[in-house]
Amino acid sequence: VQLVQSGAELRNPGTSVKVSCKASGYTVTNYDIDWVRQGPGQGLEWMGRIDPEDGGTKYAQKFQARVTFTADTSTTTIYLELSRLRSEDTAVYYCARAVVSSSYSTFYDYWGQGIQVTVSS
Repeated sequence: VQLVQSGAELRNPGTSVKVSCKASGYTVTNYDIDWVRQGPGQGLEWMGRIDPEDGGTKYAQKFQARVTFTADTSTTTIYLELSRLRSEDTAVYYCARAVVSSSYSTFYDYWGQGIQVTVSS
């Protein structure tokens, strides 16, 4: 199993960024993918989840107005698009394969390598 993410991005404030996470080695529709980010000196921050099987999404309230997750099952690639970027969005963005237990707790068994997104004028 691999989750391979696209390369680093540099954006100006107010613009958008779209990053990718290519899944391989398993049936992509069998697992949800979560996106989490980590800003400089900060902990992990959960952004939301996508079910690649039907494209259903759940976003953290903080990002709901600015983020879009999509999945292309033909290329087994999941995308995150974040709009109206600001300097506080500078972070490493990770995709992670979500495993939901019978008690509905979630853990991540595979992670992408992370994408550095820098927002600066």
